[in-house]
Amino acid sequence: MGSASKEYEFLSEIGLSSHNLGNYVGGKWLGNGPVVSTLNPANNQPIAQVVEASLEDYEQGLKACEEAAKVWMQVPAPKRGDIVRQIGDALRSKLDFLGRLLSLEMGKILAEGIGEVQEVIDMCDFAVGLSRQLNGSVIPSERPNHMMLEMWNPLGIVGVITAFNFPCAVLGWNACIALVCGNCVVWKGAPTTPLITIAMTKLVAEVLEKNHLPGAIFTAMCGGAEIGEAIAKDTRIPLVSFTGSSKVGLTVQQTVSARSGKTLLELSGNNAIIVMDDADIQLAARSVLFAAVGTAGQRCTTCRRLLLHESVYDKVLEQLLTSYKQVKIGDPLEKGTLLGPLHTPESKKNFEKGIEVIKSQGGKVLTGGKAVEGEGNFVEPTIIEISSDAAVVKEELFAPVLYALKFKSFKEAVAINNSVPQGLSSSIFTRSPENIFKWIGPMGSDCGIVNVNIPTNGAEIGGAFGGEKATGGGREAGSDSWKQYMRRSTCTINYGNELPLAQGINFG
Repeated sequence: MGSASKEYEFLSEIGLSSHNLGNYVGGKWLGNGPVVSTLNPANNQPIAQVVEASLEDYEQGLKACEEAAKVWMQVPAPKRGDIVRQIGDALRSKLDFLGRLLSLEMGKILAEGIGEVQEVIDMCDFAVGLSRQLNGSVIPSERPNHMMLEMWNPLGIVGVITAFNFPCAVLGWNACIALVCGNCVVWKGAPTTPLITIAMTKLVAEVLEKNHLPGAIFTAMCGGAEIGEAIAKDTRIPLVSFTGSSKVGLTVQQTVSARSGKTLLELSGNNAIIVMDDADIQLAARSVLFAAVGTAGQRCTTCRRLLLHESVYDKVLEQLLTSYKQVKIGDPLEKGTLLGPLHTPESKKNFEKGIEVIKSQGGKVLTGGKAVEGEGNFVEPTIIEISSDAAVVKEELFAPVLYALKFKSFKEAVAINNSVPQGLSSSIFTRSPENIFKWIGPMGSDCGIVNVNIPTNGAEIGGAFGGEKATGGGREAGSDSWKQYMRRSTCTINYGNELPLAQGINFG
């Protein structure tokens, strides 16, 4: 590869080389945009080069996608499900290679890299079953010899814009469902993880080709903001799924709404774990470690605020401080590493700036708080003692920084949990049935994910994933999320010879 390193030899097993065309358009690989190098965040050395999309490439792709949509939406849903099953099998055959690539290019540890690819495979399996359950309702009509029913039909094309932190899982949440619902997919992967975009797409393309289907059913492009803006503005794309920051997500929402399109937004999180006085302390401490340190704090569901009842505050922190000192920081591909690098040098700088802001607002560093010297983007896992009223606590710092906050009562803890603009994930550790049901009820957590005795992260695909408030309100993956990828028609059929009107109206 770029440095002829043996570390990168495995990439040839998933169709990658030192120079790659980054766009699958109209069933062909091409690229007429800028040439970029993708970097290994563990050492900031180049892995390979990728040719990004130009706007001309984008337009060519959308024209082909429009034509492919006419074919794909007429394929019976269970047949579409079988295609998605084959995609899952293709991913399964390359699971370890893809997981290794994800770890190499994004920076998460190998176990998490493989786990993320497995999540896409799980989504494929879920979508196969769903393809036989895209059911509408039959509704009793008040008029004799009339039948009312719901029909669900494809939207046509779904745009999917994904982020670097989950460069393939979020695609799976969207594309697997969109495809079985009869839509074509236009995917723009994160500009800093183009190799995973290419490798995933190559496997999808092979399945489409093997089944003699138009390649444009699945269109993928590597590129930056220019391609994302084109997707947001394109009236041929009725639904745009965007994963990223609340700031950019709001811009995408406004752009798509201005053309009367729909958005599905997965934006920032500022997630809290509450530890009550009756909690299993060891269980809570283990959960917090994974939730706060996993993926180097770069999950949207990362625990950023730890709310501790005053009676267990010192005990929980004591356990966490001991655990944090044992966290192995290093190459994410090496066995035993728990904390890999942040994704970019800019992320490392943001961590350092963030720590200074925290200190200026009264935050006390209990452990960590420093960047690790060297060529990679490594930082120390950090715990901060700070007031819940500090302005910085309301913001999302995308790094392994955990705020320790003290509370006196369940009511106060819920109020602190709900006091931030974001509303993605939350969890409480308690043995009290009263607290549990208050927590998940109308006066409890205002988040889209409300857990009990488990971390804020690591969601299963069977439930709908998403959050409220500044998190965007979107729902992806399981449950009835599929309804967002289809259009619903209410149909009333008169099979008689009379014309009775609803509400008993007599018109002439």
